[in-house]
Amino acid sequence: MARRLTPWRWVVLGLAALYFLVPLVASVIFTVDAPGQGVTFDAYTKILSTGGFVSSLLLSLELAVATIAVVLLLMVPAVVALRLGAPRLRPVVEVVCSLPLVVPPIAFVAGIVTVLKWGPEHLSRTPLFETFVVIQNQDFPLVLVLAYVVMALPFVYRALDAGLRAIDVRTLVEAARSCGASWPQALLQAVLPNLRGALLNASFLTLALVLGEFTVSHLLGYAPFAVWIYNVGGEQAQMSVAVSVLSLLVTWALLLALAGAGGRTRSASSRG
Repeated sequence: MARRLTPWRWVVLGLAALYFLVPLVASVIFTVDAPGQGVTFDAYTKILSTGGFVSSLLLSLELAVATIAVVLLLMVPAVVALRLGAPRLRPVVEVVCSLPLVVPPIAFVAGIVTVLKWGPEHLSRTPLFETFVVIQNQDFPLVLVLAYVVMALPFVYRALDAGLRAIDVRTLVEAARSCGASWPQALLQAVLPNLRGALLNASFLTLALVLGEFTVSHLLGYAPFAVWIYNVGGEQAQMSVAVSVLSLLVTWALLLALAGAGGRTRSASSRG
């Protein structure tokens, strides 16, 4: 039966490859084909000199780093505590963390805008008014970090939960505690080293989410990398597609690097 299924596997893989590669190849051809000039790479060479490219990319990377740090600091202790102390609450936490998947981005942004308008009107004479001003700073909008943390919860929770299922957390913590380690030390020195793959997966998914997110940042009036690509596309279509192709290739490279790092981690653990 395995031999009979093998041709169908290749057919499915071939169709999947065509589904992903044909649009990518068409995009590359569109970026290098200039009418009357033949093949040219001007769309790629002009990217760095285009206004807003470096600043928007740096902003997106800064937002991604901040989002990864906040969501991991929030979720890692929570998931470990859930696994050790309250496993019966796991379905409840799973449903709560999955809510961002079912809430439309438009409704999510509408809620954020409502809160941002309500705050200054009712808290103008309190210290919290400055907080609303700070989180909306154009140079580094913390409101986007908070929004991205909420949007990343489903992916981060799934990645961490899968990593915790692969190890015996209770035994690791009890062994560390019996050696005199405190709870933070047990988490940092016994649990986290065994969650490297899960942490990498969660970090990569969050990075991909932040780099590609458009709706929330655009409607809130900020211009990270995805919004910059959209704005450039209205004026220079070839350059917009070229940037999209490069960002996709960089994402794939990060995915391959992540897979390689995870493979080396698993092989090192098996040898140990």
